[in-house]
Amino acid sequence: MVEVQQLTKRFGARTAVDQLSFHVAPGEVLGFLGPNGAGKSTTMKMVTGFLQPTSGTARVNGFDILEQPLEAKKALGYLPEGAPAYGDMTVQQFLNFIADIRGLSGDFKRARMQRVIEDVHIGQVLTQRIDTLSKGFRRRVGLAQAIIHDPKVLILDEPTDGLDPNQKYEVRHLIRNMSKDKIIIVSTHILEEVEAVCTRAMIIAHGKLLADGKPEELAARSRYHGAITVKLDARDDAAQALKALPDVAEVQTEEAADELTVFPRNGAVLLPAVSALMAKKQWQVHALYQQKGRLDDVFRQITGGAAA
Repeated sequence: MVEVQQLTKRFGARTAVDQLSFHVAPGEVLGFLGPNGAGKSTTMKMVTGFLQPTSGTARVNGFDILEQPLEAKKALGYLPEGAPAYGDMTVQQFLNFIADIRGLSGDFKRARMQRVIEDVHIGQVLTQRIDTLSKGFRRRVGLAQAIIHDPKVLILDEPTDGLDPNQKYEVRHLIRNMSKDKIIIVSTHILEEVEAVCTRAMIIAHGKLLADGKPEELAARSRYHGAITVKLDARDDAAQALKALPDVAEVQTEEAADELTVFPRNGAVLLPAVSALMAKKQWQVHALYQQKGRLDDVFRQITGGAAA
C-alpha cells in the first residue's frame, strides 16, 4: 500500500502541497488530477523520495520515505515529468545502466530487458542516442526504465505526454494490464486518460485535496448526469415543448452539433417523459442518448475554472 500522511511542501511563502493525505491499495489505478500548479508533480516527487517534505511523510509498501528511503525506492518505479535521461547514451546502454542500478543480473535481467523493450515498442531505436530521439520515444524510454525491475508500485507523471494517438492507446493498454498486481498512480491533466485507465480519481488544487472517488462517481456530480441529448428536426419547437415538462430544469441548444440537451431537475429521470413527448409529437429524431455526466464539467466546478 501507498500511504500519504499530512504531506506538506512550502517554497518560501508559497505552499505547493498542503497537508495532503490519502492511501492507494493494490489493484488500484489512481488518477491524480489538477490544474497546472496544483501540486501534482511536487507530491509525486515527495512520495518517491526525490524531494524532502516540509512536514508529513509517506510510506511505500510499509517503508517510510524519510526513515527507510532505499527500501521505499526499491519498491517503486517512477516516470518523472519530462522523462529525464542521459542524452549521450544509446537506449540500450541506458536501459542496461538502469537494470544494473536496480540490481538486475543474469537471465532475469535479460528477460526483463526484452520484455520492456517489447511492451513499450522501442526495439527500433535501441542503438540511437537518447538526445536524438523524438519526444514520444523519450517518453517511452522513460516508461521502460520505470518498469524494468517489475516494481509493485508505479508512479507515472504525465505518462502519455508527447505521444501520438496510437502510442497513447498502447501505453494505456499497458497500464491497465500492469494494474492487476501493482499500485499505479498516474498524474495527468488529460481527463480522457482518467476515464480510460483509472479506477479512482483525486482532484487537487492549490495543494489541497478537493475530491476523491471513482471516475464515474465524480462524473455523476456533473449537471450533465442524466441529461438527455437529442438531435431532431423542428428543434426550436421541440425546445419549447421540452421546457414545459415538469422535471426539466433547462433546455440548452447545442448550435455546433444541431442538438438539444435537456437537463433534469433534482436528479429526475427524464428519458421516459422525453421519449413519450417525442412519440406524441411525432418528431423526426436522428439521435438520442442519456449522458452519464462529464468529468470536465466537475473538474471546472471543483477547481474554480483554473486552466488545466
